This record gives sequence, C-alpha cells and structure tokens, in this order.
Amino acid sequence: MITQKSFILSKTLLLSVTFLFFTYAIIGQITIEKRSENELTITEFVKIKRNIKVESYFQFMDSIAKACDSITPYPLTEHILVQANPWIIDTLQNTDYYLMKERDSFVYDQKKMVVLREGSRLRVPDSLHAKNIIDSFKKTRIDINIPEFKLRILQDSIVIHEFPVRVGRNEEKYLEMSERIEDLKTRTGKGRIVAYVKDPEYRNPVDNKQYFLTKRDDGKYTKLPQIPFIETEINGLRYGQLIHPTTNPETLGKAYSNGCIGTNESDAWVIYYFAPINTRITIRYDLNVLGENGEKIKLKDIYQYRD
Repeated sequence: MITQKSFILSKTLLLSVTFLFFTYAIIGQITIEKRSENELTITEFVKIKRNIKVESYFQFMDSIAKACDSITPYPLTEHILVQANPWIIDTLQNTDYYLMKERDSFVYDQKKMVVLREGSRLRVPDSLHAKNIIDSFKKTRIDINIPEFKLRILQDSIVIHEFPVRVGRNEEKYLEMSERIEDLKTRTGKGRIVAYVKDPEYRNPVDNKQYFLTKRDDGKYTKLPQIPFIETEINGLRYGQLIHPTTNPETLGKAYSNGCIGTNESDAWVIYYFAPINTRITIRYDLNVLGENGEKIKLKDIYQYRD
C-alpha cells in the first residue's frame, strides 16, 4: 500500500529551522511515499515558483542543491541534480544564438532568456539514482585530438558525445594578460578538470581589455552570453588553458584561438554537465585516425611537429 504526504513549511516553522531549509521551503515541496512498513522511499520534487533567467540560473540551482543536500543521504551537487533532469541541458542548449537564429529569433542578451519556467518540477534523485549518476561521472573522461579538431566525451571506452572545436594558433605572440610572449599552440598531456567560471569576464588576452559585446558570424552584435568556462590542469600544471564557447562558430575546425579549446555555445553546456571537477582529460596530437567507416585517415600536421 502506498501512502503519500506532501507539505510546505510555513514561516512560523521556518523560524526554528536552518537557513538552507528555509531556502528549500520557499522554492519547492517534498513528496514522501511510504511503499512498505520496512522501507521508506523518498521521491522529492522542487516546484519552481517563478521564471528563472540565465542570469540567475546558477544562483538558483546552487540554492536548490544546498537546501536539498540537508535532506538527501548523499552530497547533492548541481551536476547530479541536472543529470537527474536532463531536459535542463536541452533547454540551456537552446539559448545558443545560432540555434535561435534558425528559428527566426534574434537574441541580443542571452542572460535575459528564461530557462526554468514557473510551475516546472525538478526531481531530486533518490540514493540509487544518485549512485548511478556518480558512478557514471567516475567513468567519464574527455578526449581532445588537436589536429582532428574534435572533443569527445567517453564513458569507459564508449563515445557518448563528439563535438567540433577550435584550438590554439601555431604562433608566438605577446599577450598583455600574461605580460609575456606566449606559444599559442594548445598544449598536450593528461590531467583533469579543476575549476569553473560560471559567469566569465571576457577579456582580450592581447591587450587585457574587458569587452561586453561580440560580433557574430552574421555581422550582428550581441551581448556576451553567460556559459561556464572550464579550467583544465594538464601534466600537473594550470596553464589557463580553458574549454569555453566561442561566439563565432565559423572558427571551429581551425587553429584560431590563443591556446584554449573553443566549442559551440550549445555544446559547451553538455561538456560542462558531463565534466564535474576531477573529470579526467587527455589532450593529444594524433595525425593517424580512423574515419566513420573505419578507413585510415592522415590528418594535416597543423603545428608542423612532423616536419
């Protein structure tokens, strides 16, 4: 026999509980289902009370994770919560300027787009579901092959996502940001994801000046989007070599950046949510690859390493 109990804490009760529980009570409700006399299965949902825009999305998700963490038997994180609600990734992907353009919609300020709508419900995973998500994270790694201009996400040895990227240019240049001449080639090696910048500040590394607008491939100007930058540590060193979106996807498949790995805006969201802190990453330079039909392909030596 299944019995169900739903409740929302009142302001009076909130006075006697923690601030985190207060946050949770404001944004959602908990549904408890008792499936047998000896087993209690908790299925929790957070009901969204107002529209959430990109500009407040991360703060909102952090508040849910912190609030629900006090009632879950495992450490709840934003990444676990989103993996339990994969529709969120789809919604975030659709804030991509170019995807919206395909729908005849011009987006000047991505931060003002609504990504979580009032009335939507987020499932807080139970222990078993959370364990499966955490186990999948442990099996996940990122593989980037520079001359192939490809980033792959693998679980065990299975490719689950593959994205086009741009890589660093084959040149040396003085960058005001680092105050020295830098080799702009993307560095190879093995390492891990060590940090995120969820609301990045855009600066031109050449002159270290901050900018707020970007010229799109169609010639139109927009405000810069808010999409996380992912910091890598390669061979034990943090070079500032990031994985981040570019607002000019025409540069994908090229050696174009100052060393970072650039992606589509929509792809950056997928990479972020499949790559929690400590996710393993390999950046390699392999010229000999296999094509879609298993044929051998020799790639162009873009950094002239074999000359």
